[in-house]
Amino acid sequence: MRSANTNLIFQRVGVADALRGFAIMAVMLLHNIEHFDYYYFPDYLPEWVKTLDTHVWNTMFVLFSGKAYAIFAVLFGFTFFLMDRKQRAKGIQFGPRFLWRMLLLFAFGIVNSMFYSGDVLALYAVLGFSLVLVSNLRSTSVLVIALVLFIQPFEIGRLIYMLLNNSYAPGEPLSWHYFGKSTEYLSSHSFIDTAWGNLTNGRWACTLWSWEHGRIFQVPALFMVGFVLGRASRFEDTKINRRFWVKMLLIAFNLVILFVALLNLANELIHSEIIVSQIGLLIETWNNVAVTFIWIPAFVLLFYTPAANKLLSRFEVFGKMSLTNYVMQSVLGCMIYNACGLGLYQYTGASLSLLVGIILFVIQYKFCVWWLEKHKQGPLEGLWHKLTWINLKKEFSLA
Repeated sequence: MRSANTNLIFQRVGVADALRGFAIMAVMLLHNIEHFDYYYFPDYLPEWVKTLDTHVWNTMFVLFSGKAYAIFAVLFGFTFFLMDRKQRAKGIQFGPRFLWRMLLLFAFGIVNSMFYSGDVLALYAVLGFSLVLVSNLRSTSVLVIALVLFIQPFEIGRLIYMLLNNSYAPGEPLSWHYFGKSTEYLSSHSFIDTAWGNLTNGRWACTLWSWEHGRIFQVPALFMVGFVLGRASRFEDTKINRRFWVKMLLIAFNLVILFVALLNLANELIHSEIIVSQIGLLIETWNNVAVTFIWIPAFVLLFYTPAANKLLSRFEVFGKMSLTNYVMQSVLGCMIYNACGLGLYQYTGASLSLLVGIILFVIQYKFCVWWLEKHKQGPLEGLWHKLTWINLKKEFSLA
């Protein structure tokens, strides 16, 4: 009986694959309008196009910036749960193997960083170690730790220090120094210059930016929430789970309203730009998490609705090859927008870049359908799988 149950538990979860595919698509569209971190806006465009670009930019950032990657992080924790539980059912401690798996992911991230310095794979690989630390704790304890991380204790400490020291004057974020030098290599016609710049200056810029915007605390917290959702089997379609997702949706929606109100109140009552900026940073990180937990339950509830399922289930094939798609979009983005490729950063505003992103998504989607008709996993997923379980007996490999 136990074997049958564990086999059921470790089947692929369609809604998780579809949600992952949706998140990767959103990441791709957002990265396209950003020119994959080459922030250049053509001046020669007609005014109506610039106005449209502004609306597209703002809408995409409100919907997906800080949220799409967060959905992916939650599912990262969920996948860890599935793999960990499967190995535990066989009497194997997954921790050491997972750490090796994270080292491999870090290597993928470094390669990806050659094409796109904003890569999150290396960050996930380093912070993924946190899952091993909490994997033996009770779910309640894991959620308490996640909540503490979500609150952003370091940034709250900075806010308290600012309130107690009126003369405190923080300098410009350190990441600005590195981002300011990125044009030197992104505008180079040499791919070697671009790749080296991304790996050195670009990685420092993005790592510092992640620290300055609370991602170093937020990412492990998202991992932990995904892990706990897996433990509670929340992605299964049951009446209890549907009620759970509805409650989460309502709570998150009300939190967004609260955070917007708090930000408006801070702008009205506080006259110190430094204090308002710090409060804004905190509220932004909290709000991004809240919106993420609007997206997730909304997607899950719609996925289990027959009419919407016909559309949303199509994202499954894209989600099954999320690693391949993520790296592929970085390669394509570098080739299309950077000067070492087609150099389209000079000609495309947000609207046209969004159209390019949609076309790239369709191409990648067709590739995924074609590939998975012939293989069980995507090319990079298959490589990651083989390297993860290298020197391990075949009967212990993942299904």
